[in-house]
Amino acid sequence: MKLYFSAGACSLSPHIVLREAGIPFELAAVDLRSKRLADGSDFRAINPKGYVPALQLDDGQLLTEGPAIVQYVADSKPESKLAPPAGTFERYRLQEWLTYIGTEIHKTYSTFFNPSATDEMRSAARERLAMRLDFVAKELEAKPFLLGDTFTVADAYLYTVLRWSQFAGIDLSKWPSIQAFFERVSERPAVKQALEAEKLKK
Repeated sequence: MKLYFSAGACSLSPHIVLREAGIPFELAAVDLRSKRLADGSDFRAINPKGYVPALQLDDGQLLTEGPAIVQYVADSKPESKLAPPAGTFERYRLQEWLTYIGTEIHKTYSTFFNPSATDEMRSAARERLAMRLDFVAKELEAKPFLLGDTFTVADAYLYTVLRWSQFAGIDLSKWPSIQAFFERVSERPAVKQALEAEKLKK
């Protein structure tokens, strides 16, 4: 497998998951501004969407969109327990979290990476994020991970977007349960390996 990524972007989530699953893979860095790979070739020739993550499978197929990729990886290595079995109610809980993180949290953080966003837009985004994080914090008060005692792909996705908080001017210490979650996930060996590979600070 080959994971197309950009350091610190949402592709960090499947990067972590691949390492958690212990599946061999290659990394291919993408310059999101120029849409170019390290060899100068056009990334859009591989993924017409022009953004990461994208996972090229061993049979040549390309899978895009983070929530789809992480579930595919988890299902490829079910013994990793990174996702509940398909068809169980717990799997729908996982998909509920992946959807919430993607549509309510990830997309709101994206405002801060939009050069055309005004101060008013950023302020409104911080208010929306605070409400979303209030909900997440309450959920994490009684359990170490989103689905309970087991780390899943949803936790990798949440951790990834929470890493953007400092850039967005959001202090996670306001939510002790989220801060504890962030620190707990940061200490996972697969997470440390992914951060090191992407040359990111802890």
